[in-house]
Amino acid sequence: MEQIKTEDYCIWHDPERATIFFQGALRLKGVEHYQLLEQLLNDIADCEPPILTLNLQELEFLNSSGINVLSKFVLKVRQKGNVQMLIKGSKDISWQERTLKNLQRLMVNLQLEFI
Repeated sequence: MEQIKTEDYCIWHDPERATIFFQGALRLKGVEHYQLLEQLLNDIADCEPPILTLNLQELEFLNSSGINVLSKFVLKVRQKGNVQMLIKGSKDISWQERTLKNLQRLMVNLQLEFI
């Protein structure tokens, strides 16, 4: 299991469930600070799992640089053409519904689930 953990957030990949979990608040400054996350996401996309889930239900905050990283990841998965993606969000976290619907514009067959 691959993991990135700090005081503010934790991101980990569970390959058995083909799921990437996000918790906490990602408030990093600038895209360069997101390089470790971007590398993790790219490595997972390069494995081309048939189904991939991003579980953001416990991600309380994501700034514009983080949204940019997720957008590029969705585009990369779309280019693979053979990976189905599901993003799970929380109805209780206000930024998620609006922002995650925008990701669906980047990948038409992206599935969104809000709990």
